[in-house]
Amino acid sequence: MNMPPSTDVHSQTASAAALAEREEVALPTSEGLRQQLPVGEHLASQIAAHRGAVRRILRGDDARTLLVMGPCSIHDEVAALEYGEKLKALADAVSDRFLIVMRAYLEKPRTTVGWKGLLYDPERTGSGDLNEGLIRSRRLLLNLAGMGLPVATEALSPFAMDYLGDLVSWTAIGARTTESQVHREMVSGLSMPVGFKNGTDGGVAVATNAMKSAAHPHHHMGVSATGAPVMITTRGNPDTHLVLRGGRGITNYDADSIAEAVRSLADAGLSTAVMVDCSHDNACKEVERQLDIARDVMAQKQAGNTNVRGLMLESFLEPGRQDDGDDLTYGCSITDPCLGWAQTEALIRSL
Repeated sequence: MNMPPSTDVHSQTASAAALAEREEVALPTSEGLRQQLPVGEHLASQIAAHRGAVRRILRGDDARTLLVMGPCSIHDEVAALEYGEKLKALADAVSDRFLIVMRAYLEKPRTTVGWKGLLYDPERTGSGDLNEGLIRSRRLLLNLAGMGLPVATEALSPFAMDYLGDLVSWTAIGARTTESQVHREMVSGLSMPVGFKNGTDGGVAVATNAMKSAAHPHHHMGVSATGAPVMITTRGNPDTHLVLRGGRGITNYDADSIAEAVRSLADAGLSTAVMVDCSHDNACKEVERQLDIARDVMAQKQAGNTNVRGLMLESFLEPGRQDDGDDLTYGCSITDPCLGWAQTEALIRSL
């Protein structure tokens, strides 16, 4: 008697088709990359000291203001290093008032599609090369940290922090990922202070929930330093805080908005330290508004608002932005528009 074809054949065909729709390329383990590009004992001590300095400001034990500033995203390592040299000189000159941390953002969140950052596509060809991106990203962070600069990044991929996190003094969780359980679990195991941005709607409830979650221990799936799947147990991160960045036509850097955010944090039993992102929706996508916002927020602090602990600015060598292409202006962003260096230095010295 003839039997109908087995459904296993169809399952196997479907599985083969699914596999054909993706390609896998082996990557080094995080342990392997760290051994290839190691952090020496002196640099490790410096990074630990920078993390401690950031914590003291966020906890109110240091009256200085934390400034996280730099390019929207890094596409040119040479220009980033030149910016870093200028920033280090400025940081030393104003160190009595500010602790300056350089934005070294290697992953670029996209609303739909687009270039995803130096980590994923260092040559910007669209084909992607994580092997090269990991090496170049880690080398860049090593060089920046080697200048004596604290370094900041935005954590999009939890796996990326395994490769790069030991070089980072402060981390941001973006508005679109603050609600992510995976990112909250990741933050609970990070050893540096982390800022959660308010949600894209401008409200702070998502961020306060994230801070509560990240402060607690978690058990979650992950990958070990040698590449094996493991269950990770975290202790919880006590050093999280709120970053106000506006949202959907709403700005939240004014005194009333900051006071409301502080009340929400206090009611939740959380740190009332607030950093204001002077860009994004607070600037209504107008880059030079960052100047007025920074002055406004610092005036609030000088008037006695001790909950204002930090500012974030998007700044590069040249002002504005440009579309990616073959003939790029050196030191100009290819993602969000930035302040130019002359504007940046004048602003910080005026503050």
